[in-house]
Amino acid sequence: MGTTRKTITITDQQDNWIKAQIAAGQFTNDSEYVRDLIRRDQASQADIEVIRAALIEGEESGDTKPFDSSRFKQEMAAKHAGKSR
Repeated sequence: MGTTRKTITITDQQDNWIKAQIAAGQFTNDSEYVRDLIRRDQASQADIEVIRAALIEGEESGDTKPFDSSRFKQEMAAKHAGKSR
């Protein structure tokens, strides 16, 4: 995988935060910290896309059906009768 050098500008407070993370042993240098932030953001965006797709699927699945909580509880009790927790 290739790399690209970037120049970024951060506040003194942000710089101090990064330095504290490095001093605490969380990261070995500034670049590692920034790469970790990017990986976390990418994972977060992927999670959001999964949720968004599930919401769209739900919206497109048709009209809602009435939910009978008493019947559901009876079915679950019957299904799980005799199983220990």
